[in-house]
Amino acid sequence: MPTMIKPEADLHVHTVASGHAFSTIGEITLAASAKGIRAVGMTDHGPALPGGPHLYHFAALRFIPATLNGVRVLRGIEANILGKGKLDLPEPLLDRLDLVLAGFHEGCGFDDKGVKANTRAVLSMMDSPRVHVICHPGNPNFPLDYEAVVRQAAETGTALEINNASFYISRRGSSSNCRVIARLCAEHDAPVALGSDAHIADGVGEFSEALKVLAEEGVKWEQVVNRSLASTLQFLNLES
Repeated sequence: MPTMIKPEADLHVHTVASGHAFSTIGEITLAASAKGIRAVGMTDHGPALPGGPHLYHFAALRFIPATLNGVRVLRGIEANILGKGKLDLPEPLLDRLDLVLAGFHEGCGFDDKGVKANTRAVLSMMDSPRVHVICHPGNPNFPLDYEAVVRQAAETGTALEINNASFYISRRGSSSNCRVIARLCAEHDAPVALGSDAHIADGVGEFSEALKVLAEEGVKWEQVVNRSLASTLQFLNLES
């Protein structure tokens, strides 16, 4: 069983801007610093999600400093997949971001499409250089052909998220799917991203369930793109 160390970056964190989260980016970076987390992805929901921030939120991320309270802030989005090749943020705004997560959410116009349509949409996202991570792909409400998705991740270098919240607080029924994805990632040497999906500062950097699954399913530490600050910046093609 491979050794898993706590990652230095949390690539999936929500602020009050998401409309249903409870901490500011200042509070989140203070909590991250106290836990030894060196970078956080400020990945508020895209505007298609009910209650999500306006497009102006993502245009205004230029006001967020690259480092806050000693923690690197990755200005990003958890974008909603609206269809094949389509996200809920215009390309000019996507181009400004450090980090783009793409995933499905209920109520955003892509519900109940079935495995084939869901998989085609995800594969199209991985063909885009703007998308870095497919978030919570184990969500049972949006079933996928996991073999096809993992193979595409390995080919394109797009990371598949193992979302810690999926094991105990969100997306009930995800656990077994996440295990399958982790096992296939180990088999095909596909890149993996870890995210807490924290909606409050205390949850930042919480990866315990996800790390356990990665170790049990044979994922190598080197496959985890956010294992260190350096590996995170390299994955995102950002300067230190």
